[in-house]
Formats: sequence, structure tokens, C-alpha cells
Amino acid sequence: MKSWIIGTAGVFGALSRYGLSVLWNEGTGSFPWGTLACNMIGCMLLGYFSEALLPKWPQELRTAVMTGFIGAFTTFSTFSMETVRMLQDHRVPLALLYIGVSLLGGLLAVSLGTAAAHRRKEKAI
Repeated sequence: MKSWIIGTAGVFGALSRYGLSVLWNEGTGSFPWGTLACNMIGCMLLGYFSEALLPKWPQELRTAVMTGFIGAFTTFSTFSMETVRMLQDHRVPLALLYIGVSLLGGLLAVSLGTAAAHRRKEKAI
């Protein structure tokens, strides 16, 4: 496995996440829309790619997309830190909402991505 392929894909994933965070996270005290969007989009892409595209791609390209791009695009650590900060700021209901939306939304997004991939396969037949 060529590490530079994963690293390059990771750079693009990280820059994409940063761009969404700049667009949607308005500053301290606001809801972390950018992180939530990145994680939901990443979950949907992961579900879709893993079913529709990646099985046909070479292993190096699959790893670059899954580990490199999507791994750098999504972020569990930032989600965790933002949640802790909300709790420290005594915004418990907002923190609980963020946790619930992130977990359930992530599962739903993966399911939607997988379902879209299955529909794509059925139409191709």
C-alpha cells in the first residue's frame, strides 16, 4: 500500500471538513453545524461507496477513499470535544441533542447511502 495515496486523499478530506466548518460553525457558543454536516455526509458516502463503487475499485483506491478522504473528512474527536464544551458551558440539553442527532443521524445516513447504492445496482440490472 502506498502511504502517499492515503495521505493525499486525507489532505483533501481534511481540507473539505475545514471548509465546511468555516462555512457553518459561526464561532464559540454556536451549534457545531459544520462538524455535524461532515459526519452525516461522511456516513452517507461511506454507506454508498462501500456498496456501489468500492467493491469494483483496486484495494489501494478503496483504502484511499475510506481511510484517507472519509476518515479525514469525518471527525469523532471534534464531535467529542464540542460535546464536552457544551456540557462545561452548562448547555446540557443542546449537548444531548447533538449526541442523539449525531449517533442516530449517522446510522440513518449510512443506511440511506447503502439503500441508494442498492437502488443504483437494481437499475443497472
